[in-house]
Amino acid sequence: MRAAYKNIARVVRPHGTKGEVLVAPLRGLPLLLTESMQVHLTPPALKRERTSTVESLSVTPEGARVRFSCAHNLDDAESLTGCYVLASCDDFELGRLDSAVGDLLGRSVVDERFGDLGSIVEVMETPANDVWALDGSSHGEVLMPVIDEVIVELPEEGAITVHIMDGLLDL
Repeated sequence: MRAAYKNIARVVRPHGTKGEVLVAPLRGLPLLLTESMQVHLTPPALKRERTSTVESLSVTPEGARVRFSCAHNLDDAESLTGCYVLASCDDFELGRLDSAVGDLLGRSVVDERFGDLGSIVEVMETPANDVWALDGSSHGEVLMPVIDEVIVELPEEGAITVHIMDGLLDL
């Protein structure tokens, strides 16, 4: 039987010249990567190993700085930009994943211009980014992309502040 894998992070950009990259967690999750974790980087490249090991990991204000065993220099790191990081479900507690999504459900979402947009009733995973389904406000159901341009503040608890793009709400 094949192992189940979860998409847990995305490589944002190279960091430095020694093969390190900045990685952002997906789906509003906490960082699930750990040192020595075996991961798969997708899409695969012809001249790169399909699996890699997290050799080092440090959290910085701009994101998680990670060195994968397949990246030894800036060129290798640049080739990883945009890749998704998949990990075997056996390598982390599924409870951490489920509770992170569960922590989002029911939280209220407030826009800087339009005020209360409702609460999160569903987290949908799409290839490009996650989408939160919001319900319970005067705007009806709102499907909101979970991208940096939209999310203003995502505190541990309380209301999530967003900046809705023009045209997303039917007003």
